[in-house]
Amino acid sequence: MSPTADLVLTGGPVHTVDPARSRATSVAVRDGRIVAVGHDEVRELIGPRTEVVDLKGKLLLPGFQDAHVHPQGAGLELGLCHLADTVDPAEYLRRIGEYADRNPDVEWITGGGWSLEAFPGGAPTAEALDAIVPDRPVFLPNRDHHGAWVNSRALERAGIDARTPDPADGRIERDADGNPTGMLQEGAVHLVGKLVPDPTPEDQLAALLRAQAVLHSYGVTAWQDAIVGAYANMADPAPSYLAALDQGLLTARVVGALWWDRERGAEQIPELLARREELHRDRFRAGTVKVMQDGIAENHTAAMLTPYLTGCGCSSDNSGISFVEPGELKKYVTELDASGFQVHFHALGDRAVREALDAVESARTANGWRDTRHHLAHLQVVHPHDVPRFRALGASANLQMLWAAHEPQMDELTLPFLGAERGARQYPFGDLLRAGATLAAGSDWPVSSPDPFQAIHVAVNRVSPGAPEGTPEFLPGQRLDLGTALAAYTAGSAHVNHLDDITGSITVGKSADLVVLDRDPFAGPPEEIAATRVLETFVEGRRVHTADDA
Repeated sequence: MSPTADLVLTGGPVHTVDPARSRATSVAVRDGRIVAVGHDEVRELIGPRTEVVDLKGKLLLPGFQDAHVHPQGAGLELGLCHLADTVDPAEYLRRIGEYADRNPDVEWITGGGWSLEAFPGGAPTAEALDAIVPDRPVFLPNRDHHGAWVNSRALERAGIDARTPDPADGRIERDADGNPTGMLQEGAVHLVGKLVPDPTPEDQLAALLRAQAVLHSYGVTAWQDAIVGAYANMADPAPSYLAALDQGLLTARVVGALWWDRERGAEQIPELLARREELHRDRFRAGTVKVMQDGIAENHTAAMLTPYLTGCGCSSDNSGISFVEPGELKKYVTELDASGFQVHFHALGDRAVREALDAVESARTANGWRDTRHHLAHLQVVHPHDVPRFRALGASANLQMLWAAHEPQMDELTLPFLGAERGARQYPFGDLLRAGATLAAGSDWPVSSPDPFQAIHVAVNRVSPGAPEGTPEFLPGQRLDLGTALAAYTAGSAHVNHLDDITGSITVGKSADLVVLDRDPFAGPPEEIAATRVLETFVEGRRVHTADDA
């Protein structure tokens, strides 16, 4: 007689993300591992001490894995001047003023999360902040962290005036006379950000744990932290992960992507190798290097093959920024690949995508095929010639699905400056799937919602959750079906994270990283996918989240 299980979840359905057996109704767990997947026969493993979870027709999934997220930064923003969840400029100013009043002894007013679409041209002004907080510096990154809104006091502290040159990797927005207006883009953010006091180690640990609780509440059981290292105004999260491990508080599995300093070259690789060894722990390892190859389309720093258009629809002289010279990128990626590193590219424009794929191709040519599993994140604009290269090179497509929809930032700040032909190449999820690319998924939180079902809703519908009635679908030929989108957020991200041997599907022998939903989204209309909620989350068979009404 088989030993009894510690935990049995039954009364399905169970969506296994296992092609050999996609559906079941019961799962048994012992010692944190899945020991049986099936139907009524699994109930034979129920003993006197077995905990039984009646699914009552609700869907059971493998735990989600976020392949591109910034938990510590998100957790810090939640505890500071938090501006997300609205696009109302008046509400931003109200929150900023209220935060300043509540914190009279704070030297800098910081936080962030505001949206570019809230302001004409995506550029708020120092003047508006000065009216609210005239006596202290204000530094507020926007939701994508590629720009920051600052007041006059912050500009003065940094010594930024009409004579200050733009950094090579950024831009200071200016008025007609050349005076800074209060908006900093890309590398210019660091001119002020470097002056903001670092959070304390205690604050950073609290932020990480706050973010972990949020991610678990959305069913996320593992993730790839997309920047491990000090970058711009973001503190290195590595010490927080180590502290959480030492205190037994890290319940997720985490892969850290070590930050590639674009102001340096191959001389930093020995340092990255040393960090990889230092950070190799039970639930945390850092075998990835993050290369940010370009910026974003909204501020025209995403690297494009042809120039952006101007407001009149004419060609400009700006094609965006390649932060790492393409020839050098090939050399760096080849050496990283030879050292066993995975490379996680930020590649948003079609030129950046091509440069990243060219670098992967150079590594494959020089080193042969190694199990490094390089992946490209964001992929807003991909040239059709490059779509089949993902499969050919074994490069995974790391999708931020939530962004593939009509909304003001897309319609007002992006499409007019891309033009019709290039605009029709955005977020080509369907083309990548049909070309045989491995799809993974991530949220980029705090840039956008950490809720996988918000993103999956867009992948399936190509319309934002809660969009006004009549909102057109965004390039509907690039839709994914629900099963494929779920697989990207589970098995696909597990592949990218080198965790597919123990997670990513509900299969005998794998870790019992499981999510109980409040419904079966396969049984409802696609328009209701975003309403799906997580009731319970398990890691290795242990509950790490229970909803209040579960």
